[in-house]
Amino acid sequence: MEATARKSILRIECWHGVLLLALFLGLGRNTFIDGTALLAGGIFMGVNFLLLSFGVAALLTPLASKGKIGLGVGLLVLKIVIFLALLTAVFFHFQLDAISFALGFSTLIVAIVIEAVRRSLSAES
Repeated sequence: MEATARKSILRIECWHGVLLLALFLGLGRNTFIDGTALLAGGIFMGVNFLLLSFGVAALLTPLASKGKIGLGVGLLVLKIVIFLALLTAVFFHFQLDAISFALGFSTLIVAIVIEAVRRSLSAES
């Protein structure tokens, strides 16, 4: 993975952490948002994003150069199946509030948009 992509991924994770912390501090004490579910959703998505970006890239790049793209795609599918299984286990085993979890989960999307806007503005100048 190139250094520019790595820096962008780390910036996205930093934005994600700041947004998640701000939401937790701002909404975590309300009765309609469960702070634990909010943090669980954000942490779950942050870990998934890091695994997807660094882990899969580290696996797919050497496999693609050796002509084993099918194995790399198989590992990506396995990662998605594990992700869905963990997500199902989180909801059924821990009984988290789905709305709060989704709010924490969606902070990564907002962080990606913020980083994309930041990059486009810095490219124009």
